[in-house]
Amino acid sequence: MPRGRYSFHDTHDHTPLGAEHFHCATGPSGWRYTAQTTTPGGDHAGSVDLTLDQLGRPIRLELHASAWQVRGAALDGVTWVRTDPTGDHAQEGNAAAHAFTGASPAFLIATARLLRLEPGGPATRVRLVSFRPPVLAPLTVDQSWSLITRTAHATDNGPLAVDEYQVNDLATGDQHDVHIAGDVVLAAPGVELEDLETPPSTFA
Repeated sequence: MPRGRYSFHDTHDHTPLGAEHFHCATGPSGWRYTAQTTTPGGDHAGSVDLTLDQLGRPIRLELHASAWQVRGAALDGVTWVRTDPTGDHAQEGNAAAHAFTGASPAFLIATARLLRLEPGGPATRVRLVSFRPPVLAPLTVDQSWSLITRTAHATDNGPLAVDEYQVNDLATGDQHDVHIAGDVVLAAPGVELEDLETPPSTFA
């Protein structure tokens, strides 16, 4: 069960944006990731709770940020309920999308798990609904993902496969690389893996 901490920074000027203290685990029903997010000063900022089934589909999502809350799942595409800070005006939403995305590295792992790409294969297009702090407003985004390389690295616990993905935002043309080992993001734009207490889990 990997447990550790990611830090976030602005990709333009490297201003610290906070951290995410996480743990995750694979199991017979899929994969679950839970985390608490903090501000740069260390104050509580929100939480992430994401569960995938064996095919990588989001069967449960719960996000909290700045008193906003989102609960969602894969249902007729993806369906969610977003609640305002007062709790008086819950809004339901639905989109013909494959899954969710957002600020948490959990969503990068989830998308990679859903697509199950092979090294050197063609790019695959995916439509995602994004929720980002502080207000968790839904935004539909189209991306393409390619698995560029898969490299085995020797560790004390045996070989560790590291996947390098190229991700393209189809609306803006922005392109970036994401490095993932099992269920841990090693590097991504604006994300640093600061601490990892146990090795990444591998998916069957």
